Amino acid sequence: MRLSQRVEDWSSSSSSIMSRSALNAFARVKAASPNHARQLSLSAARMNAYQGFRSQLQEHHGCSNLNISSDWSQEPTAQTLVPFVVEQSARGERSYDIFSRLLKERIICLNGPVHDHSASLIVAQLLFLEAENPEKSISLYINSPGGSVTAGMAIYDTYIRSPVSTLCNGQACSMGSLLLAAGEPGKRYALPNASIMMHQPSGGASGQASDIAIHAREILRVRERLNRIYQRHCNLKDLEAIGEMTSIDGAWKLAVQKLNLTLTMLLERAVERDHFMDAEEALKFGLIDRILEKRPSPVRAGEGAS
Repeated sequence: MRLSQRVEDWSSSSSSIMSRSALNAFARVKAASPNHARQLSLSAARMNAYQGFRSQLQEHHGCSNLNISSDWSQEPTAQTLVPFVVEQSARGERSYDIFSRLLKERIICLNGPVHDHSASLIVAQLLFLEAENPEKSISLYINSPGGSVTAGMAIYDTYIRSPVSTLCNGQACSMGSLLLAAGEPGKRYALPNASIMMHQPSGGASGQASDIAIHAREILRVRERLNRIYQRHCNLKDLEAIGEMTSIDGAWKLAVQKLNLTLTMLLERAVERDHFMDAEEALKFGLIDRILEKRPSPVRAGEGAS
């Protein structure tokens, strides 16, 4: 029997693997929300298909240490943990996963590392929202340790006609800090306990000496490019204050005064090593425009500007 057929067999028999308590819970969900139940059924089928496929490979093909893409193996579990929102309207009932519902409000979430998969999702959402209304603002919530430079640049280059407001909740490190700084001027925010980190790109190379030299030149070019992007978006007004902030003993402040360091030189030295900042320091550095202490009060009907 072909492996693809085994996957289909395992998928079709997913209900037989579920425990009695799980089936009872599924029946209650199905009665309350048929659409939500359909999503759970698909997720359970995919998980059982994966588990069955893995055991069949181990049993019949001697694969005792099966290495499958983490995105595939973890997707069904993550899918079942995403909350669903059920809405009632004159046209009937409709359920959304929570991130799709936020997308309706033009809110995009970047949670976790920046890699090709997450970048493709962010890019697709940005393009969709721009096509829907190119003048209306988009909110990008960032909680990311950073990741791939090329994936981050794909998101950065897709900052389209719609103004993109950025907000850091948790952390915005490495490429995450660059995406945070690249938001619409005046609409770059961070929460009080957010952590922001900048540094230079890192990488490695192996092979012939000439190939290593090529990769070394490329990573230096990328570093220069990233520094120019930071310089373009950072609103640094007080170089002495920034110099003092980036040095434990205050030597930077003296260097700025005596050596007349330029903004470019200051940025290059600031990202020479991991440069961590809290929200207050990021505000001084010009990476953000405002620290949000609390949510603004909603404007009530009749209270608009006269």
